[in-house]
Amino acid sequence: MTKRSSRITIAIVGAAAFTLAGCRDEQVDAQAFPDLQSCTNAATPGGLFSVQDCEAAFTEAEVLHVEAAPRYDSIAVCEEQHGEGACGSEATATQGGSGSIFMPLMAGYLIGNMLGGRSGMSASQPLYKTSDGRFTNAARSSSYSSNAGAAKLSTSQFTRPTSTLGKAPMTRATAMSRGGFGKFGSGRSGFGG
Repeated sequence: MTKRSSRITIAIVGAAAFTLAGCRDEQVDAQAFPDLQSCTNAATPGGLFSVQDCEAAFTEAEVLHVEAAPRYDSIAVCEEQHGEGACGSEATATQGGSGSIFMPLMAGYLIGNMLGGRSGMSASQPLYKTSDGRFTNAARSSSYSSNAGAAKLSTSQFTRPTSTLGKAPMTRATAMSRGGFGKFGSGRSGFGG
């Protein structure tokens, strides 16, 4: 009976260690680019990201931008949150969008290597300028000092943001009550070159 109970104890301890390891926030290699061309210029054979990874991530970021970008009821409210000249109408950004709803312009995108190897599965997020000159992703889960550079980021930075399509745009009052679009970030210092 002691042999069996020691095997069960080892199995329980092993399972507990595996569970605790799974609770840690996994870090992935990530890079921010101001545009697709910057990414494809940086892509190298056998590098962290291939040209195909850059293109696929940019396309994914554009899709997320259309689905989840913050929407405002006026250009003035949008520019209060994202800076002067950093907004456009939903109609220009999307097929069939409204000309009376405004969204920030995509100011770059974030690409992460989710497999941790070379040219593996990647995930992306659109980046938006904030009123204080920083950048944030669509999920507002982080704030970055730049829209270019590399860092190790948590996989949670690539969580698909909630859709804003078809929802009422934010007014000045709702934007203020939420502390502003870029105010929810984790305060990340940004990317190193």
